[in-house]
Amino acid sequence: MTADRIIAGAPSNEDEPFETSLRPRHLDEYIGQDKVKDNLRIGIEAAKQRGDPLDHVLLYGPPGLGKTTLANIIASEMGVSVRTTSGPAIERPGDLAAILTNLQQDDVLFIDEVHRLARAVEEILYPAMEDWALDLVLGKGPGARSMRLALPRFTLIGATTRYAMMSPPLRDRFGSVFRLDFYNVEAVAKIVARSARILEVELDEEGTQEIAQRSRGTPRVANRLLKRVRDYAQVMADGRITVEVAHEALSRLEIDELGLDDVDHRVLTTIIDKFNGGPVGLDTIAAAISEEADTIMDVYEPYLLQLGFLQRTPRGRVVTKAAYEHLGVKPHARAPADQATLFE
Repeated sequence: MTADRIIAGAPSNEDEPFETSLRPRHLDEYIGQDKVKDNLRIGIEAAKQRGDPLDHVLLYGPPGLGKTTLANIIASEMGVSVRTTSGPAIERPGDLAAILTNLQQDDVLFIDEVHRLARAVEEILYPAMEDWALDLVLGKGPGARSMRLALPRFTLIGATTRYAMMSPPLRDRFGSVFRLDFYNVEAVAKIVARSARILEVELDEEGTQEIAQRSRGTPRVANRLLKRVRDYAQVMADGRITVEVAHEALSRLEIDELGLDDVDHRVLTTIIDKFNGGPVGLDTIAAAISEEADTIMDVYEPYLLQLGFLQRTPRGRVVTKAAYEHLGVKPHARAPADQATLFE
């Protein structure tokens, strides 16, 4: 495992060819995240005028919001190549050394899940980011000696869903840090419409809105739902996606009008039915619904918090009044103390 772990724009899962074809390649094509785009545009233009590589960039936020897409756009705007890898794939310092020595001048190195880099690997990365140098130790014991190799100037782009889990020394070495937020329905609708044009799917405005409002404010989810609705329209309808076709297709997938799926409903109803609405710990919820705690925290909880359906308290998670109303369930007559203010 050396530089062969680096894949420039290659698929990472079975849906990747579909996703790649839908990804914008320039900032002007990228929908949403306007503040991030404006700041990146200024930084890119300034770097190009100076003839320097762009300063290192850290992108963080919930999954599916476009961090990988932005990394590829940055490389495209800078007119350089991008090399892609991930934190878990770089197991040893030697793996990172092989990657760094294979970079060309001004290349972009994109590391997804950068928070999962091993500490020993991070130690190699620090001088590379600051001094464009690679510090190596040759040999062992009394005969060991250190050697410094010069590296081409490059831009590191890190992406993470766990900003707080990154070590402070690594976080501090990024010159630009941007948080990506959930998209509003209008922006997601534009993404769905653009994807439909690329896929040559006939989609009316009402069908677009139906898919957009059930996409959890996440472009990746929107494209996935469009793909599934397209299948349904092809087999069960005349191939044209109307609001009725989209509604039926998404209902079959158990995705409600706010984009909550079966797992979201299980999280909420489990807290309500088994734990009197909370508070209850994350690990307890995970055990009760047979899901990984990390999956709940990274994939499902951010959107439930965004909707105001779930609240974190010092004693655990609590279901809010808005969630009860959405589920059509009446709050228990005797709510725990942590819930008292939620139902006033």
